[in-house]
Amino acid sequence: MKLPRVYPILDSGLGPWPSLGLVPAVAALLEGGARILQVRHKGSWGRALYEEARTVVRLCREADAIAVINDRADVAALLGAGLHVGQDDLPPAEARRLIGPGAVLGFSSHNPEQVCAAAAEPVSYLAFGPVFATRSKRNPDPVVGIEQVRACRALVDKPLVAIGGITRATAEAVLAAGADSVAVIGDLMPQPCTAETLRERMAEWLRAAGM
Repeated sequence: MKLPRVYPILDSGLGPWPSLGLVPAVAALLEGGARILQVRHKGSWGRALYEEARTVVRLCREADAIAVINDRADVAALLGAGLHVGQDDLPPAEARRLIGPGAVLGFSSHNPEQVCAAAAEPVSYLAFGPVFATRSKRNPDPVVGIEQVRACRALVDKPLVAIGGITRATAEAVLAAGADSVAVIGDLMPQPCTAETLRERMAEWLRAAGM
């Protein structure tokens, strides 16, 4: 799998989603050039959110982009979307059984041991981090730093997504260390956040990633 070099994550608790709304934010990111994005919501999924996610998946398909749902294998399977799971979520093999062989499946890792163990799992890519200090999680794992990205790149052949505190200023160095893609949450948010400024922020990210 060849991953897009910039991987926006829309979190319901911060950033463009609560400021602009999920569907308008996704539309703006796709117009700005995003070709993969993740919907991350740690609370319960009601009917309204499910319908919004259905629209997100449709918009991504129309843009030839990959839509990924965080944690919820059931939602991903129903929508025909990709799925991302963490170390404490559904095991990758079970997640793969639910979403099918052709769907994108990502798996979080936080140290070299987890990276090595994940190499044998039926996943499409590995996320590794946090590379830098991050505010997007309440209890983040220890910061790994760029050198650990370089070290883990040598451990696996699967695509590697670096995540955690990465900004437009640091993206180039992280990619140079061997990451195939950089995930962005906090630095996705422009001020003020409108469809126009979010499109431009996405374009800035692509330029920062050398695209």
